[in-house]
Amino acid sequence: MVLFILSLMRHVCDMDISFQLKPRCRRHQPSLLKDLEVAELRDSDVHVKMLAAPINPADINMIQGTYAILSPLPAVGGNEGVGEVLEVGRRVTALKPGDWVIPAGAGVGTWRTQGVFPEEMLLKVPSDIPVLCAATLSVNPCTAYRMLADFETLAPGDSVIQNAANSGVGQAVIQIAKASGIKTINVVRDRPDLPKLVERLMALGADHVITEEMLRKPEMKDIFKSIPKPRLALNCVGGKSTTEMLRHLQGRTGLTRGHGSLSPQSTFIFRDVRLRGFWMTQWKKDHAQDQESLTNMMDALCQLIRRGQLTAPACTEVPLQDYKAALEATMKPFTSSKQILLF
Repeated sequence: MVLFILSLMRHVCDMDISFQLKPRCRRHQPSLLKDLEVAELRDSDVHVKMLAAPINPADINMIQGTYAILSPLPAVGGNEGVGEVLEVGRRVTALKPGDWVIPAGAGVGTWRTQGVFPEEMLLKVPSDIPVLCAATLSVNPCTAYRMLADFETLAPGDSVIQNAANSGVGQAVIQIAKASGIKTINVVRDRPDLPKLVERLMALGADHVITEEMLRKPEMKDIFKSIPKPRLALNCVGGKSTTEMLRHLQGRTGLTRGHGSLSPQSTFIFRDVRLRGFWMTQWKKDHAQDQESLTNMMDALCQLIRRGQLTAPACTEVPLQDYKAALEATMKPFTSSKQILLF
């Protein structure tokens, strides 16, 4: 049986990535589509047919060799996705053919048509939710859920402020907060299609959508006439955007995800603001023996999906053979649509 995988030749080729993938050497390509035989199914293994897998910023970082987790080379790209179980080994007890599964952690390699994985590397998800929701469930919605739940006690009527609000995590924050009665102030970069983006985020449940420039204007006072100042700030950008965002913080916690930096010294010195980092992969490692917390989170997110309160981020569906175009699209500026590989 044959499967197609994306093999990432990291370190073999120095890549200059500035919104495009441009290998500096011609002898090796940074990514290749290959035909390989499916591995033999062992007693504790699960044979999975992949249905869909997104391209996330972390996947690009792994290709570049700059991510905190790097797989031995050659490696299969992709840390997220959903597949259907085709066959299970005789010692597998929690899964059966027909079940839908997602990766339990990072580094599984989801950009493939089929694969054989140990049972412990997979997590069952309900098959009655949309495939794009399942494919994008394990990273962005989980990150949003934990950031809203674990660092400040938020009650209905409270507010949070976030930058990069059009990102996958940002869209999930808007929807999960809305379902909990929490108000959101959402900061985005100015762009040519700003009205269209504002309309889309408002449709998801955003209370306010503003540009980074507006953070520094007196008009911000008008926003706080209708909602309280935020108790939590969520950062993914750094720099002036974060500095100005924290000036409006009433609570004491600022969280950074991704590669953003929270470092406005006067704010956290004189107002005792706590600056924290959050990485969903580390949370999963820390809770590897706490399946109840993981199960409760997934159940809560799937219930939101079933009720129509949590949808997949804006997506562009791309056949696997067009992966190069999908990678290039992911690197373009002002990208608000997540590239989803279909198999």
